[in-house]
Amino acid sequence: MTWAWTGFIIFILAMLALDLGVFHKKNKEMSLKEALVWSGIWISLALLFNLGIFIWMGKKHALEFLTGYLIEESLSIDNLFVFLMVFSYFKVPKIYQHGVLFLGILSALVLRALFISGGISLIHRFDWVIYIFGGFLIITGIKMVTDEKKEIHPEKSIFFKLICKIFPVHNEYAGGSYFTKINGKWHITKLFTVLMVIEAADLIFAFDSIPAIIAITQNTFIVYTSNIFAILGLRSLYFALAKITDWFHYIKYALCVILIFVGTKMILSGHFKIPIHISLLVIATVLLISILASLYWPKVEKVDGEKRG
Repeated sequence: MTWAWTGFIIFILAMLALDLGVFHKKNKEMSLKEALVWSGIWISLALLFNLGIFIWMGKKHALEFLTGYLIEESLSIDNLFVFLMVFSYFKVPKIYQHGVLFLGILSALVLRALFISGGISLIHRFDWVIYIFGGFLIITGIKMVTDEKKEIHPEKSIFFKLICKIFPVHNEYAGGSYFTKINGKWHITKLFTVLMVIEAADLIFAFDSIPAIIAITQNTFIVYTSNIFAILGLRSLYFALAKITDWFHYIKYALCVILIFVGTKMILSGHFKIPIHISLLVIATVLLISILASLYWPKVEKVDGEKRG
């Protein structure tokens, strides 16, 4: 298994180096077409890897990977709305957004590994932890709808205030730089504070997504690879979503149902195990229904007291 881990990490680092060093060497805004193409590339790579899992580890693990990937990808859609809000709030120029998300993914490679190994170790050591994870997912799913209209203010968070107290902050953008020297003293730029807020948001998202995938399988390799493949496509998916943000407005409700379903699956796991193919079918069906509903019943906006579809 060591060679599999080594090969996977080398492949991921090589793809990231190719992405940043060749295709996105210069800061520029990603077009909708480019975002969709890159989303297709990452999804295709994930499916090819899934085929490799099927050949190497068998049908069961291949289904686990696909289900875990689908869960993480669907949950990421909701996370992307938060990224969109953060970039919009801090008025981050679009040409710098790709770099921020890229660095966020690099740190996620390490943080997710720690979270996953820690979560699985807890479940193996303390069986009752799985019920806590399950309850947490159900509560998160419910709050996703009940807190739908709740506004988020990044500048009011404890994390943001802590950054400003620890580091001298230059509250402006200095090109694409994260640090700048003012009067002989180094300051972090506004772009660095945005990066830290994005990192904190991803850390919070991990508390939702990782328990959800652990509910499907406790094979560390499957959990980590499915999680990372979904994260790798986040940047291109974000830029595509930024262009078509209002198209799939019912997905939030689908994510609510998925989290409640997965949380229930975890709680019942000690007495009744839902087959993996049933879980995959339920998740895929819920997502498909939300997408079709969003297209059939477009979001209605109010403009000057009148409704506009």
